[in-house]
Amino acid sequence: MLMRALFAGLLAGLILPAHADFSGQGEFGMVFARGNSETETANARLALDYERERWANETTFSFIYGRDSGETNASRFVLTNKTDYNLDEKSYILGALRYDRDRFSAFTYQSTIAIGYGRRLIDNETHRLKGEIGPGFRVAELRTSDETETDLIVRGFLDYRWKISDTTNLTNRLLVESGSDNTFVENSLALGVSINARLSLKAGVAVRHNTDVDPGRERTDTLSTVNLVYNFGNDD
Repeated sequence: MLMRALFAGLLAGLILPAHADFSGQGEFGMVFARGNSETETANARLALDYERERWANETTFSFIYGRDSGETNASRFVLTNKTDYNLDEKSYILGALRYDRDRFSAFTYQSTIAIGYGRRLIDNETHRLKGEIGPGFRVAELRTSDETETDLIVRGFLDYRWKISDTTNLTNRLLVESGSDNTFVENSLALGVSINARLSLKAGVAVRHNTDVDPGRERTDTLSTVNLVYNFGNDD
């Protein structure tokens, strides 16, 4: 019964409820170069969080687009949703889904759904660390052949936050989705500096790795960003 409610929460997370404790962040960054080369790169991210009694939900949308001398050289859209149900102050169970569509990767898309157990390993004013583990299922379409792969996976996730000062924090998120066909790993490291209660600047590096790719394609992609971030919702 609880697992059924958890998956219902996953779907409901994409439709914002009327009575919940909301917060969120919107990010945007853009780079233009003119002269010997003409390049434009934009990235955007929206994160929506809400809590209600023992339930918590996080929905994120991210988009990257780049052009070089009139030719598109980057195009990626990612949607994720995760619903937690707190068992006690430290432990929770979860349902997670991820949809990843990247025009320049070895896969036309990757879509995963997983359940799992999470635990808050460190939780104080300076450091927070939580870890998650559980089974899941992945569907992926190969770009060159248009074949669809289905695979059972193990999903692991580590989420770390270090509050360096009242205005500066460091975050690191590591996601692993491992199956017999492919292992996907993504690590996102970011340093944020507050300008005021609502605005901040964030510099980040994200590294994505697939173990199985077509010949001639790179296994690892790296993205470096500097974004303006707007925080909305409830004040902490």
